[in-house]
Amino acid sequence: MNKPLLIEIGVEELPAIPFLKELPNIEKKWADILEKNRLLCDFDFFYTPRRLVLWHKDFQVKQEDSIQEQFGAPVKIAFKDNEPTGAALGFAKKCGVDVSQLDRIDQGRGEVLYFKKEVKGTDSKDLLNEMVNEFINSLNFGKSMRWACRTDSFIRPIRSLAILLGEEIVDAQLYGVKSSNKAFAHRMVSYEPFTFDSSTYFDKLKDNGVILYPDDRRNLILNQMKSIEENNGVKIEIDTELLEEVVAITEYPTALIGKFDEEFLELPEEVIVTSMKEHQRYFAVYKNDKLTNNFIVVSNSKTEDFTHIIAGNEKVLRPRLADGMFFYKNDIKNGLSNEDLKKLVFVEGLGSMYEKCEREAKIASYLADIFDIKEKELVEKAVMLSKADLMSEMVYEFTELQGLMGYYYAKLAGEDINLYTAIKEQYLPDGEDSELPSSKFSSIIALSYKLDNLMGLFSVGKIPSGSKDPFGLRRAAAGIVKIAMEHKLPVDLEKIIDALADSYKGLDKSKLVEFFNERLFKIFDVNPSVLKAVLGSGETDIYQVSKKLCALNPVVLSDDFKEYSTTFKRVANIIKDLDTNSKLNVNESLFEDKEEKDLFNKYTTITSKEYSSYDEELEALFGLKPELDNFFNNVFVNHENEEIKTNRKNTIGLVYQEFKNIADIKEITI
Repeated sequence: MNKPLLIEIGVEELPAIPFLKELPNIEKKWADILEKNRLLCDFDFFYTPRRLVLWHKDFQVKQEDSIQEQFGAPVKIAFKDNEPTGAALGFAKKCGVDVSQLDRIDQGRGEVLYFKKEVKGTDSKDLLNEMVNEFINSLNFGKSMRWACRTDSFIRPIRSLAILLGEEIVDAQLYGVKSSNKAFAHRMVSYEPFTFDSSTYFDKLKDNGVILYPDDRRNLILNQMKSIEENNGVKIEIDTELLEEVVAITEYPTALIGKFDEEFLELPEEVIVTSMKEHQRYFAVYKNDKLTNNFIVVSNSKTEDFTHIIAGNEKVLRPRLADGMFFYKNDIKNGLSNEDLKKLVFVEGLGSMYEKCEREAKIASYLADIFDIKEKELVEKAVMLSKADLMSEMVYEFTELQGLMGYYYAKLAGEDINLYTAIKEQYLPDGEDSELPSSKFSSIIALSYKLDNLMGLFSVGKIPSGSKDPFGLRRAAAGIVKIAMEHKLPVDLEKIIDALADSYKGLDKSKLVEFFNERLFKIFDVNPSVLKAVLGSGETDIYQVSKKLCALNPVVLSDDFKEYSTTFKRVANIIKDLDTNSKLNVNESLFEDKEEKDLFNKYTTITSKEYSSYDEELEALFGLKPELDNFFNNVFVNHENEEIKTNRKNTIGLVYQEFKNIADIKEITI
């Protein structure tokens, strides 16, 4: 028999950010508890800032009866001279029966003691109290708090609990709050709770000013914003993270348009947007692709007149922007200087941020030579100024604007466009779908930052382990690869380390290279054996690795590759005892069979040509398949004459070596 089950946990307003971080785990945690109690069923989870709701349309009123099986010690150990040993007595005690009630069963490895009993299902209402308490205690919101005289804690005080199975109020208690059929309305409707039953709960929430479903609140906000856009001829920037935050902090949302003084538009756009978003949860408004002096606030008030709410938000925003203007003008007056970076510690053991910039400048100078960039002095100047904005008042207030404020201050100071653009782009890419530096010049600054982080932090033992990567070194490695591929840059980590090792005492090159190569397997979406094969060629230039992968992977994915694989595996097997890293000599006068002559002539023709791409070269090399097959079918490699035998192996070895310039074919598995 099934009945609807409604669980509402009423709380004081939940902070949005920690709640949203835990949100993806909430349903699974409840499902695990249901499964553990043999009550798993479909359910919905809804939330507002003041309630967590679990709704089950059909919930078992009782667990299914089950069969419990227990297996004990082997019979030969459990009994001696037909008398039970301690093993038998202990197993019987565990099962709650006499030894005489135990059975025996043979599972293929001899008889063991066995006991089976039917376990009657427990009424669900007798389990729900413990289940709900376990669920709430399993939620991880980071910081928690205590209230009243309680010693336990939760993210916010719990004010109500309703567990209704059908129309029955389940006897339960959570943080001292007893289960009832009462819930709280929107604060602007009533401070007193209202009563409900399972069939009226959802309608009564609506009547009391609460939109329970997050999707409904989200759609309502978006529709209201669309109306504002149409009525005012503007475009609202929908920041998805901010939208989810607003959905999480409202029970009855209303999007409203407000205004701030035009004089604040003198500030960089990002300063205004960041100030509105971070401090006030406002959305930015644009017209003709330019930021306007409007903003969108989503109110949680249930009223007919929003005049005072708009005015209040306008009043609150003004001092925020005034502070921003004060910081901005002070920073412009003070200029962009890196001297104070000498007082700012980067990481223990790696000196100050100024010293970090000096190391980055060495890397940048090295890369400028490799990438054939002529403006080396400008490159070094860009690096030395790249972190200067860390000491600005604006970045002190808004740390997420680092790099960006340096861009504005350098631009206002009349610096070269390459310099201030590079300062802005130095941290790119900074996420999975992030933009990349826009030029080779900017790429040098971004690569220098990431390479110094990797080499420096590895040199002082700050190496990522497990899921811990506090300095974002995995992201740095991925960024290096993406930049190299985007701008076709010859980035060779091993050569860079060798050239700059003096700046990183204690750096274990092999550990860093191993870490970096491990990241390649996460970055490149190819069969891992294909990447292993390319790395097996000895290639360490990231851009060349990517080009070889782009050429080889489609071949491996093709329908014909199984046939190719069989042939070229034979190549690898025949020369497995050959030193393929040495020069292999072939004497044509020792050829006895037409097939070995044909293979060598085809090989010579292929290797004498210049190829414009790895694709062309691979196509030509795989074109050796017919000659190789004829060779294997008609030529006996292990000739009794040692000289001829070696000559034939060397012929195959030359083919293998030519492939290995692109990839070690023996590593490829399909």
